[in-house]
Amino acid sequence: MEIQALSPEIIQDIQPQSPPTDSIPADLITATFSSTCIDLISASLSSRILSTSDEFFAPASNLLNPRAPISRPGVFIATGAWYDGWESRRHNPNSCDWVIVKLGVASGRVRGVEIDTAFFTGNYAEAVSVQGCFEAGEGADEKVKAQSYQGWKEVLGRRECGPSRRHAWRVDGEVEVTHVRLCMFPDGGIARFRLYGEAVPVWPEDLEEEVELSAAAMGGVAVACSDEHFGRKENLLLPGRGVDMGDGWETKRSRGKGHVDWVVVRLGARGKARKIVFDTRHFIGNFPQGVKVEGCDVQDGEEIPEPVVGMWTEILGAEKVGPDEEFEFKREKLKNGDEKTYTHVKMTMIPDGGVKRFRVFGTRV
Repeated sequence: MEIQALSPEIIQDIQPQSPPTDSIPADLITATFSSTCIDLISASLSSRILSTSDEFFAPASNLLNPRAPISRPGVFIATGAWYDGWESRRHNPNSCDWVIVKLGVASGRVRGVEIDTAFFTGNYAEAVSVQGCFEAGEGADEKVKAQSYQGWKEVLGRRECGPSRRHAWRVDGEVEVTHVRLCMFPDGGIARFRLYGEAVPVWPEDLEEEVELSAAAMGGVAVACSDEHFGRKENLLLPGRGVDMGDGWETKRSRGKGHVDWVVVRLGARGKARKIVFDTRHFIGNFPQGVKVEGCDVQDGEEIPEPVVGMWTEILGAEKVGPDEEFEFKREKLKNGDEKTYTHVKMTMIPDGGVKRFRVFGTRV
C-alpha cells in the first residue's frame, strides 16, 4: 500500500478554507440527516478505502461499516486488543494519520460529517479534519493516492474529539466530491466515519432509457416513514439484496384493526413509473401480507402531501407478497403510467412487517 506523507504545511494551507460548520448533539445526529441525506461512503454503496498511512491495530475498512460499532472486551488478536474501527500505531512521527476513501456514488454534495469513537477510550483520535476532491475518469483513484496530488480542498476543518462518543458537524458549503481524506491527529482510533450528503448521479443522455429512479446512488432518499423499529427506511434504496434481515426496513408488530405502515421516497429525478420491485429476502416469518404504491408530483416550493390523508395517486393497487422473494410488477400492471409524472412515491405495507428493497424504475421527464 502506498504511503502518502502529509506535511504540516499542507495541513495548514487547507485549514482557512473551511466552510461554515455547526456541531450537532449526539442524540440529534440521526434525526438531522436521515430524512434528507444518505451516507455517501457507506460500504453498502460499495465505497472503499484506497490508501491509508497506517492501520496496524485495526483496518480502516471498518470505518465504512453501516452498522453500529460493537465491543468484544477481553478479545485479543496478534497485534493487541480487538477493536471495531480503524486504529493506527502509537507515537506517530508525522502530524497525523490519514485514510483516503472513494465514494460509493458517482459524486456527492456533502452536508455533514460524523466521527464515532465508540469504545475507543484511552486510544481515541484527539482531533480530525476532512478534505475532499473531485476526480473522475480513468486513473482517478491512482491520481488522488499520489503524494504529489494537490487537488484536496477542505470539507471540515480540524475538530476536537472525545472518547467513545458520536461527534457530528453540519457542513453548509456546496462541496461536491468523488473522494475524501480523513485525517486524525496525531494517531489513535476511530470506530466509524460517515459522510452525509446528496448523491449527484450521472444520468443517461437518452430520456427514454429506463433507470432506477428510487436508488440511493441515483439521488433517491427515504424522507419519512410511519415506523422503523427493527430496520431503517433508508435500507430500502440500497443496491443488491443485502446480507441479512438487519439491512431492510422492518416495523414493529401492529395490534389495531386496519393498521398499515408506510414510507415516502423522494425520487432522484421527476419521472414516469415503468416497473416496481419489492424484495422480501430474509423476511420469512415477518413479511407483509400486502403492499401498494402511490405517487405525487411536488413542484418547487410545495409541501409533500400528508402521508395518511393527503392526495396521492395510485400507481399499484394492493398486491399480495410472500417470504424471501423478489416481486416484480411491470408497466401493464401499473396505473397512470403514461399520463402521470412523480417526484415522490409512497409504499404501504399491509398491515406491517419487513421489506428488504423497494425499487421504482422509470423514465425521466
